[in-house]
Amino acid sequence: MEHSVLVALFLSFLAGAATSVGGLLAFVIKKENLSALSLGLGFSAGVMIYVSFMEILPQASESLSAVYGGKTGEWLSTGIFFGGIVLAWLIDTLLPSHHVEEHTLDQSAKLKHLGLFTALALAVHNFPEGLATFMASMKDATLGVSIAAAVAIHNIPEGVAVALPVYHSTGSRSKAFWYSALSGMAEPVGALLGFLLLRSLLGERAFGVMFALIAGIMIYISLDELLPTAHEYGEGHKVIWGVLGGMMIMALSLLLF
Repeated sequence: MEHSVLVALFLSFLAGAATSVGGLLAFVIKKENLSALSLGLGFSAGVMIYVSFMEILPQASESLSAVYGGKTGEWLSTGIFFGGIVLAWLIDTLLPSHHVEEHTLDQSAKLKHLGLFTALALAVHNFPEGLATFMASMKDATLGVSIAAAVAIHNIPEGVAVALPVYHSTGSRSKAFWYSALSGMAEPVGALLGFLLLRSLLGERAFGVMFALIAGIMIYISLDELLPTAHEYGEGHKVIWGVLGGMMIMALSLLLF
């Protein structure tokens, strides 16, 4: 029992730590390379949009349908999804304003706001992911490894979404790295709390609600924050190629794992 718990916690930690790989991009991308910033943000938006509609929301609907029946579960997951969008909007409005008098300072503050907001929302997103990885690993170590691998793959571009705005706004590679790394640490925290407090309480209902909220939050981040900022710093069709690349990588990770 003790061994399986340690393995499950370790897998959750590895999956969450993958966001720091995205954070390492801040060490190799030049501060002046706004084209890379645009592509990176578009890529991250593509990952978030694809995984929200193709994996997370369907899982929420499946879980809630198992509890309440097909049609009711679909209505509930859809309603909670839009509730997640509203929740993300409330989080956004409660964060400090990024409006500053001087134009260049305004751009830097806006990017920093984007990075911090993305880190916060991804931490919310990573918490139940860590919990899911932990529970699967406790049940079947092989299944846990597969889920951890899939989570780790899509955590890398999520780390990019945090690191690039912070780096371009502050010029600090260390801040970019640590913000991205910390956003992923919500996964082992979620796993630990799942073991200590929630294991006997969680079921299809709780997972359905959490995943529907997560899908809404990620769609809000993509449409209201990532894509507008990507277009602001991008040229031509670079943003849409970034989005397409993110969707393709996420699709491959889901198909392979």
